[in-house]
Amino acid sequence: MAAAIEITEAIGTLPAPRIRAAQYVRMSTDHQRYSTENQGDAIAAYAAIHGMDIVATYADEGKSGLNIAGREALQRLIDDIEGKRANFEALLVYDVSRWGRFQDADESAFYEYQCRRAGVRVIYCAEQFENDGTPVATIVKSVKRAMAGEYSRELSSKVFAGQCRLIELGYRQGGPAGFGLRRVLVDERGESKGVLSRGEQKSLQTDRVILVPGPPEELDLVRRIYRLFVSTGMTEAAIALLLNSEGLVTDLGRPWTRATVHQVLTNEKYIGNNVFNRRSFKLKVRRVQNPPEKWIRAEGVFEPVVDHERFLQAREIILERSKRFTNEELLERLQGLLERHGAISGLIIDERADMPSSSAYRSRFGSLLRAYQLIGYRPARDYRFLQINQRLRELHPEVLAEIHAGIIKIGGVTTTNEQTGLVAINDELTVSVAIARCHETASGAYRWRFAFDNLLLPDITVAVRMAGGNERPLDYFLFPSLDLEGGRLRVKEENGLSIDAYRFDDLSELFELAIRIPFSRAA
Repeated sequence: MAAAIEITEAIGTLPAPRIRAAQYVRMSTDHQRYSTENQGDAIAAYAAIHGMDIVATYADEGKSGLNIAGREALQRLIDDIEGKRANFEALLVYDVSRWGRFQDADESAFYEYQCRRAGVRVIYCAEQFENDGTPVATIVKSVKRAMAGEYSRELSSKVFAGQCRLIELGYRQGGPAGFGLRRVLVDERGESKGVLSRGEQKSLQTDRVILVPGPPEELDLVRRIYRLFVSTGMTEAAIALLLNSEGLVTDLGRPWTRATVHQVLTNEKYIGNNVFNRRSFKLKVRRVQNPPEKWIRAEGVFEPVVDHERFLQAREIILERSKRFTNEELLERLQGLLERHGAISGLIIDERADMPSSSAYRSRFGSLLRAYQLIGYRPARDYRFLQINQRLRELHPEVLAEIHAGIIKIGGVTTTNEQTGLVAINDELTVSVAIARCHETASGAYRWRFAFDNLLLPDITVAVRMAGGNERPLDYFLFPSLDLEGGRLRVKEENGLSIDAYRFDDLSELFELAIRIPFSRAA
């Protein structure tokens, strides 16, 4: 009996087993009050008191808490827990807001539930309540999650109001200067501190940025663009073609396009106006194009580059061209164009400044052929290529959907920029899609011509070759941006290693590139 008592007493003196725990830390900016190091210190102190060993750390530094996109550590944490690769039984978090300041409070609750469902207990080290699943803890967490989201909404409103005030005072709010203009840094007294190079930012909170006219040769070219457009009636595309033929390039060192010329002709900064809030991406929810009545404008705060009257003339031409016509008015103009030229095409329509664009006719009547039929015009040329183009336009979203589905299947995250069509994969890689129809030569050989938008700057371009008949894709090329020069590429059936090395039968290689690999495996 005495021996049994001694054994029991000895067991009672054994230390309790240590609990294996991981920690998750996050901060939005480098200037945040609670840095990841401070969070780590508080978590370490909690772990020491409660008999825990921290065996893994997941840290998102300088990452916004508005959504999970770009937060690699949180995504890896959830993936490890759900994939049964977690070698810990508890997760230590500084407070409820470290999950994120989601606008939907249920999102952070969902991530906590995923941990708890997999048998990992979530502990908030700096909170005054015990996360024990009681009704009180549930209510307090719900309130704190809602408060975290509300904090972001209030901060967004305050920042936006401050930006609007600076716009009204004549200060530039982000973005490149543009062709013919330069960004100049000024101090709190308005005295110049020098020209900022592309990519440079201010370092002092009290400094501001203004726009000033650039080099004389760029100013002359901007005024020439306006003169060609207003006085000679040249279209943006024709102006771009002329400038490129003379070897002139944009401020980025790239060839001129219709879009870059159009931007010069429509941006009010060239008459000294400071315009803000044309587009907004508040709280990282959805990027939207705001109507003009929501724009914030300060007039005459910069030195103008072009005459105000000439700018208004260019605007009037553009507005008249894009005026909303009735179906009858569209057809009357198309009939008049046919009578003047004897024949019409999409190119002829688009080259006329007084005509709506060919895309307006396609949108209103379904196709150009349908519009031609309504005015009794039967083109002598075989216009089956219009139907082929329609198929290519239908295929583009199908390819994008296939990319999204493939990335999600491997556990990745994708988003699509509504303005550019670029697909962002895991907030690390951008992808664009270009499709080329199949042309058959007189000898029966197949050829493809790709046209790439150099302004998009994707990391990878997925170039799709259509099979003969142009009903389905034949194969895919995955071109890295470093190896893709120029805006056009002609492809044959056999092209040599320099091009065919990037050819694949399907998109599986793209999905392989997007798979995240742990550092231990990469090493």
